Amino acid sequence: MSTKTITTTWNLGGDLTINRLGYGAMQLAGKGVFGEAKDREGAKKVLQAAVAGGVNFIDTAEAYGPKLNESLIADALHPYPKGLVIATKGGFDRPGPDQWIPNGHPNHIRENIEGSLKRLKVDTIDLWQLHRIDSKVPVEETLAPVAAAVKAGKIRHVGLSEVNIEQIERAEKVVPIVSVQNLYNLGNRQWESVLDYTVKRNIAFIPWFPLASGPDTLADKIKGIAAAHNATVAQIALAWLLKRADNILLIPGTSSLSHLQENLEAGDIILTDKEFEALSK
Repeated sequence: MSTKTITTTWNLGGDLTINRLGYGAMQLAGKGVFGEAKDREGAKKVLQAAVAGGVNFIDTAEAYGPKLNESLIADALHPYPKGLVIATKGGFDRPGPDQWIPNGHPNHIRENIEGSLKRLKVDTIDLWQLHRIDSKVPVEETLAPVAAAVKAGKIRHVGLSEVNIEQIERAEKVVPIVSVQNLYNLGNRQWESVLDYTVKRNIAFIPWFPLASGPDTLADKIKGIAAAHNATVAQIALAWLLKRADNILLIPGTSSLSHLQENLEAGDIILTDKEFEALSK
């Protein structure tokens, strides 16, 4: 059996204790992450059920909808229960479904922050993340209004998304960075070096697309381990991430109550060292 104790919480930024199994709200938007949720009342019930199930970390973005996802969260959960941490992101233009155009101009970032505060109905954003670095704008310029918002008490902590180590270190010259949200899962580990860097730096690592279980070559192995735990393949993919590093915060998303429950139950699965190593090869 595994000798490693899986920690269930993470202290984000040194002052926000959150459950490592959170919820990502992106799927509570229209097709192409554009427009309202297909079933808005159902989406509100999913958010409420997530919090009732122990989730106290919800990830959203100005770009989801756009704007509509943040308002949905406020409609479903405000006034927020004590201890609920809502993270949002800014830095994209969304002209249409499935269209994502980085926009790191300071005025745009400033508008994103002010808009998120209003839509989420908060005085302070717990975690504001730069959704993408805009190659056309120096990151120092992009982050200047973010640093100003931190100083003004409008943002508590700052994170980055889809960045390398050099970009993290460059951003930190402007404002402290407490989290990194990169694509990472059992089947796609291109950001392994960034994850290892965040572990050393005590920075949270938030993998997006966490439910992917990897290539077909892993299928039989995962199915066997899933059967041993009376679990689904997706649950094993989440359990692997929880065991991979204590600073990993999971934000699996779904618009289904039953799938939400399945995701939350993944937190009860403890892989043995042998199982973890077999999946990691």
